[in-house]
Amino acid sequence: NFDATTDKETVINMTNHSYFNLNGDPSKVGTDMVLYVNADNFTPSDRFYIPTGEIKSVTGTPMDFRKAHAIQETIVDTTFDQIRNATGYDHNWCLNTYKNGKGDDTKVCASLYSPKTGILMEMFTNEPGVQVYTGNFQGTGIACKKGIKYPKHVSVCLESQKYPNTPNQPAWPTANVKPGQKYHSHVAYHFSIKK
Repeated sequence: NFDATTDKETVINMTNHSYFNLNGDPSKVGTDMVLYVNADNFTPSDRFYIPTGEIKSVTGTPMDFRKAHAIQETIVDTTFDQIRNATGYDHNWCLNTYKNGKGDDTKVCASLYSPKTGILMEMFTNEPGVQVYTGNFQGTGIACKKGIKYPKHVSVCLESQKYPNTPNQPAWPTANVKPGQKYHSHVAYHFSIKK
C-alpha cells in the first residue's frame, strides 16, 4: 500500500521496482518465464523510453500477452520498433482491470509463471497501468548478489502505476493530487504452485 497527502497540488505516482526470477537461478536468462498481461492496449514509447501520448492496441504485435506465453517467443522481434528501441520490454500496458476511473484489485491484472519450478505469481492492483521491464540493462558483467554475474533479461519487474508521462497527457488517468485529497495505490503479488 502506498498512501500520501499533500499541502500543495503535486504529482504522485508511486510504484516498486522488484525483480522476479521464478526459475530460481539468477545466473541464467529468465525469458522462458510465461507472462500474462490483462490489457488490450499499451502506450508506445520513443527511443528515449518516454511514452509518446498514443494508446495503441496490442493486437497483432509482440505486446499481446492476453494469452500467456513465454517472453522469449516475442522479445526477439527486433523488427518491432518498441522492442528494438528498448532492447526488450520496458513498456506500460493499459490494464483492462481499470474502468471508469477505478481499478479492480480483486482481478488478476498480470501474472508470471516458471515452467521449471511451477511457481506462479499473480498480480493485483487498483492502478490503471503496469510497466513490464525485462532487465534490459542487466548483464553488465558486474558481479551482484552472492558474486553471481546476472545475464541480460535475467528477471522481470511488474510495476503498478499511472501511465508514465501522465502529467504531460491530460486525457490519461491523472497523477495529480490536490490538498484534501488522499493518494492510495495498492498492489499485491500472490504466489502459488501451478501443477
